[in-house]
Amino acid sequence: MTLLRLTRPLYLAFAALTYVLGVSLANYLAIPFVPIAFWMGLVGVILTQAAFSLLAEVFRPNSDPLQPEETFAQRKSLRDSMLSLSLGALAVLAVICFALYSQGRLSPQAFLFLGLSLLLVLLYGVPPMRLVSRGFGETALAIQLGFVFPSLGFLLQAGELHRLLGLVTFPLTALGLACLIALSFPSYAQDRKYGRRTLLVSIGWERAIPLHNILSLAAYFLFLAAVFFNFSFSLIWPALLTLPFALLQIYLLRNIAQGGKPTWTPLTINAIAIYGLTVYFLIWTFWLR
Repeated sequence: MTLLRLTRPLYLAFAALTYVLGVSLANYLAIPFVPIAFWMGLVGVILTQAAFSLLAEVFRPNSDPLQPEETFAQRKSLRDSMLSLSLGALAVLAVICFALYSQGRLSPQAFLFLGLSLLLVLLYGVPPMRLVSRGFGETALAIQLGFVFPSLGFLLQAGELHRLLGLVTFPLTALGLACLIALSFPSYAQDRKYGRRTLLVSIGWERAIPLHNILSLAAYFLFLAAVFFNFSFSLIWPALLTLPFALLQIYLLRNIAQGGKPTWTPLTINAIAIYGLTVYFLIWTFWLR
């Protein structure tokens, strides 16, 4: 169970959703659906995200326990297992990439985004950069989930980028970063105790709350701005259905900032719902059009 928890199943689900979003956008543009590319890409994205999370835990400082009351032997065994799984996931990913290349589905642009994804995996959790320990981990994760994965899903179907992709991924990246900031609040005290340099710990909750609010509102403004780039409002409005949840999130964080009693469960569920439902609504809109 510990190993499963450390793969961050929530982020695996987000990775799958945003990848499918990229595929659904290709479907909206009447690009023929290629099932084998879809399934191999989906498996590849999930494996990449699993390695993304596990490698960060492999190199977690010894002062920060992986599980409660662990012994040295337990920690070593768990780290060895995570390292083996990470390398195995990347090895399978290499096989998938070769298969996609052999079938002509790995265009130069897709190869570029694949390289960017792998670079983020290394920068996020592996020394010497290890962005997760420098306050930039959430930013790297938001880019991976909101920009890289949907772009890969689109490119494996279409072969080249389309301007509509950016009009979806940019606001989604901002919304993802806001979501990750909100999800950091329940563990804030523990993160400070063990010296974890999350974005929230690095800049402090006083700055993190306004940043969260700006990112959330900016995401919806960017969705609306797509209309000025000949993006039909009928495609965008489903993403706005989660705006009330975003406003609720702003209220909940404002209440905490003013000294109110923290309500971690509603905050966490709401943050997940905002991001997950936004992606889900966009998927069905693009797929059914």
